Order: sequence, then C-alpha cells, then structure tokens
Amino acid sequence: MNHWIIAPVLLPALFGALIILWMRHDLLLQRTFGIIGSLCLLGVALYLNILAASGEVYVYRLGNWAAPFGIVLMLDRLSAMMLLLAGFLALVVQLYAFGSGWDRKGWHFHALWMFQMMGLNGAFLTGDAFNLFVFFEVLLIASYGLMIHGGGPMRLRAGVQYISYNLAGSTLFLAALGAIYASTGTLNMADLAVRVAAMPADDTALLRVGAVLLLIVFAVKAALVPLHFWLPSTYANAPGPSSALFAIMSKVGIYAIIRFFTLVFPQDTVIETIATDLLLPAALVTLLLGQLGVLGTRSLTRMAAYAAIGSIGTLTIAVARFDEPGLTAAMYYLIHSTLAAGALFLVVDMIGARRGGDIWLRQRPAIANTGLVSALFFATAIAVVGLPPLSGFVGKLLIMQATMADPWMPLIWTVILATSVVALVGFGRAGSVIFWKSHELDPEPGNDSDEGPRPKKGPIPTKLETDEAIQDVADSASPALAFASVGVLLSALALLSIFAGPVTSYLADTSAQLHDPNSYLQPVLHMQEDTK
Repeated sequence: MNHWIIAPVLLPALFGALIILWMRHDLLLQRTFGIIGSLCLLGVALYLNILAASGEVYVYRLGNWAAPFGIVLMLDRLSAMMLLLAGFLALVVQLYAFGSGWDRKGWHFHALWMFQMMGLNGAFLTGDAFNLFVFFEVLLIASYGLMIHGGGPMRLRAGVQYISYNLAGSTLFLAALGAIYASTGTLNMADLAVRVAAMPADDTALLRVGAVLLLIVFAVKAALVPLHFWLPSTYANAPGPSSALFAIMSKVGIYAIIRFFTLVFPQDTVIETIATDLLLPAALVTLLLGQLGVLGTRSLTRMAAYAAIGSIGTLTIAVARFDEPGLTAAMYYLIHSTLAAGALFLVVDMIGARRGGDIWLRQRPAIANTGLVSALFFATAIAVVGLPPLSGFVGKLLIMQATMADPWMPLIWTVILATSVVALVGFGRAGSVIFWKSHELDPEPGNDSDEGPRPKKGPIPTKLETDEAIQDVADSASPALAFASVGVLLSALALLSIFAGPVTSYLADTSAQLHDPNSYLQPVLHMQEDTK
C-alpha cells in the first residue's frame, strides 16, 4: 500500500487540530501553519496525480482489513484530479484571505479551512458509500463555521437556512444508504457494483428507490433545480474567500453523481436510464434559472451566486450523458467553472470592500484601484460567460460537441447559447453601473432620476462607514497579495485554454477509466494478499 494516499485526509486533520490547540490566539502562527498545510496538500496532490496518470487504481486499506469489510480509499485519475483542483483553489483563496484581511475577523478561520479540506479530500478518495456520508458531514460542519465567519445578522440568518437544508439532505442520505444496504448487504462501492450487476430485475424495487434517493441527495449538494434554494443566500452572504472555496464544495455532488452512476449504477444495470432522464431536464432548467438570476438580480454577491448555479447547470448537461465524450467535456468544464467561480467571488469581494460594504448595483463614487479591479472583473466575466479566449468558450464547445447526437440537441444548444447572451447582458450591465457610470452621490436622498428607484434593501453606507471599510482594506496584510491571487486564478483559466488539447486528452483517458469497472473491482476485491 502507498501510504501517501491517506495523506490528503490526515494532513489537514493534523494541521487543524494543531491550530486550535496550540495557536488559537496567535494569528501569525495560524497563517504560517495554514499556508504550510495548504502547500503540503498541493504537493501531495501533485504526487498522487503523477501516480494515477499510469492508469492504475490504487487502494489504501485502513488497518489492512480486507474489503468489503474494511474501510478503503481509492485513488484513480478522477479522484486525483479533484484533489489537485481542490488543493490549488484552497491555496490561492487562502492567500487572498491573508491579503484581504478576512482571516482576521475570527479566531478559527484557518482551523475550519483545514477541516473543510479534510472533508473534501476524504469525499474524493473514499471507496465506501457510508464514509462518503461521513466526509460530507465533516466538510459541511466546517463550512457552517466558514459561512458565518465574521458574524452579522444576514450572514447568521443565511447560515441557519443553510444548516437546516443540509441537515434534511443528510437525513435523506441516510435513508438512501439504508435502502441500498437492505437490498445488497454492502456499502463498499466496488462490492456494490458486483452485487447490483448480479441482481435479478424482479428484486430491484428497493434498490431503485435507493438509487433515486442518492441522486436527489447529490442534486441537493450540487444545487440543481428545484433543490437549489440554499445556494443563493449562502454564497451571497458568506465571506468572499469562503464563497470562493465553496465553488469546489458544490462540485462534490457532481463528483458523487459521476462516481456512483458510472461504477455502481451504470446505465446497463437494473436502474437503466433513470439518472439521465432526471438529470438532463433539471440541468437545463438550472442553467436557465441561473443565468436569468444573473440578469435579474441587483446584488453583486447574488449575481455571482446565480452565475455559479448556471455553471452547475451547464456542467450537468454533459454529465447527464454518462458516455465518454460527455464526461470528458464535463470534467473540462468542471475545472473551468470551479476556477472561474472562485475568481468571480474574490473580485466581487474586492468591489464590496472598496464600496464600503455596498454590494448593490447602483451608482457610487469611483472605488480605489478602479482600473485594476475593473480589468479583473472584465476578465472574470469573460471566463464565466464563456467567451473566447478563456476556457469557458472551449468548455461550452466541448459540451455542444458531446451532445450533437442527443435527441434533445436542438433544445440543449438553444439553451446554452441563449443563456450565454443573457449572462453577457447581465455582466455588462453590472460592469457599466459599477465602473463606467461611477460618480459622486447626489447629496439629496432619492434624487437619482437617471438611475431609477433604489433597491429597497441595502442602505447606502455613510461616508464614515465607507472610509472605515476602505481603511480596513488599506490595513489588511497585503492588498497586492489579494490582487495576485485573483490573477493566478485567471492565469490558470488562460492556461487551461492554451493547453486545452493535452488537458482534454488526459481527461479522455480519465473518462475511459471510469467506463472500465474492472479497473476498480480487481484492486479492491481480488488483489487482497496479506490482508486481515
């Protein structure tokens, strides 16, 4: 066994515990160990990607117990890619938190960050359905703390809603696992795949119920319509760095759908095309609702949240095919949408900080560093909408190419192209109001005939409040570090576009591996020499 496979779970658990027990009141030490921990995770993820690139599936047996009775971790191309994506995003966003000063607004930011990474990495590596539930709960508990970091009534209210909704999802997850265990007698994914394939069609009613319940649970985690209600308020009210990290958290649901419905419940088993029949209509509606939200909202943070919903819809269109071209396009767009959403939330946080906390789309005085911030917003908008030359354009082309033979092709292409125009108009309006039309506020309240009625929510901050907020930006650890962090994410999107050929070739091999169940079954169930 290669013991590095468990390092992405153990390292953040160790660093998180040390930060709480040893340095809870020393921010400098927390920052130092936080960045060391993130660098270690990124280094391990790089090594595991090199390991997985051979095409072999690696198994780590905790306690050296034989499967399916012991707990196993599985490393393949997909899980290694997700580890690398999460590690890269976490490191860059953590640097932004240093530079923007967000990590100073609570004593447990860095510990929660590490525990969040522990849950994410465990979810990507686990080969057991129940332990997927366990790691889901670990990352959700940490995300509750990151969600309300910094306090405030709106943030607390959104946090309560987020907790309530996800607790309901967790309860449903346990019900799904109970139904599957009652049908098969196991929760090990590889063992499940064998038993599901061998089950007589007449005995699969309860199993089909469990599969549909699992799909609903993962749709909740991914925020697919009509199970998306928790996301807009959560992402809009969370601190900017937390929302940026949550961009990978919503992809855990997509990852779980890919994993379960290629390995355990492929379309040639007893559940047939249930997953595709449910996912594709939900994906189209999710994309449409998300981009209409971008156009219709008057809040910058909600605009970013609805853009994230739209990207999930686009991604799920490709996932719903469950064939090799579809999953190749889906994985490419998954990487793009995670980095683009992270960059968008950070840019929006920059704008809000420089407007004194005012995140509403209305005319305000020109902000500090307006030229640089506007350039970052413009580049991020291009990426999110899917315009050339950044990777969103390539991702959408891959998805459209993968769906050419789909019976729903005319509707899919129409929705993708039309919603791209809608999103373009929404981002264009936002940029125009924030940067192009910026001017000194009229001293008479309500005298804004050129702008129309003000939003009912979000009173304009006073000059004193604005000056204090701007001073907070100036007093933060390093504003240059915050700008550099966004620049790194945008540079990664540019590189993803430049090297689209090699990346898609690697992802095509990953997709082929996902469609070869024997590559999982042999190392997990048969190659068990010297186990207990």
